[in-house]
Amino acid sequence: MRDVRRFGQAVLAFLDDRIGVSELKPLIAKKVVPVHRHSVWYYLGGMTLFLFVVQVTTGILLLFYYRPSAGEAYESVQFLMAEVEFGWLIRSIHGWAANLMILTLFAHMFSVWFLRAYRPPRELTWMSGVLLLGLALAFGFTGYLLPWNELAYFATRVGTEIVGDVPLLGAFLRRLLRGGEDVSGATLTRFYAIHTAVLPVLTVLLLGLHVYLVQRHGMSLPEDVERQGGARKAIPFFPNFLLRDLVGWLAALAVLAALAAFFPAELGVKADPFKPAPPGIKPEWYF
Repeated sequence: MRDVRRFGQAVLAFLDDRIGVSELKPLIAKKVVPVHRHSVWYYLGGMTLFLFVVQVTTGILLLFYYRPSAGEAYESVQFLMAEVEFGWLIRSIHGWAANLMILTLFAHMFSVWFLRAYRPPRELTWMSGVLLLGLALAFGFTGYLLPWNELAYFATRVGTEIVGDVPLLGAFLRRLLRGGEDVSGATLTRFYAIHTAVLPVLTVLLLGLHVYLVQRHGMSLPEDVERQGGARKAIPFFPNFLLRDLVGWLAALAVLAALAAFFPAELGVKADPFKPAPPGIKPEWYF
């Protein structure tokens, strides 16, 4: 145990000499979280971030087997679910995590709205959060087509038709999204590039700005708490609040595993552009 401790101290000293790890200690010690009757809403932002990390992790695992072409996409997902060990579980967790992430993101945005946490000087924090919500919805829309099944194909056709109704630019935007006049293999390749490259880069950049602004301005206080002179108590972010966040993340992971095990993602029938649209085509609940 003593040797392990010495090794850890040597590693910290090595990193401190080169990247200044010790300079982070005052910043970590300074950050506190106010405690009041609305404090439970503070956990939604971290929960959304955790589910986004789950999405990225499972998405990377899915990329090892997915082939983004109209002739191979469906078969690659079918192979992943039937032949790859725990492939069905990874895909199911990816799908459920997407739904839970958007659910917690909506809850987070509504809590910020109702508690009026967008007041000065946090206007840019609010705006960056709204843009992150838009990116999350774009993730959902572009990822829906990737399995290239019947439901995804016709739902994407309907969704891109809605974009086509935008005044003046509608026809151009529809062709831009589809890569042509109709949903085809070009649309699948385009959605794959947007889903796995464009949106992740934009999200990481915007998420970095959002987290920086939260650190810059600290946790907001509801108006009724401010009128009473502020929160009477605060806890350190590290390790107290972070450990509570961790408990919530572990609970979310357990919920994800249960949902994926008992309600696994279905693949359905491969898309056939020459067939009529099946009944019951509708967008995901968050749209």
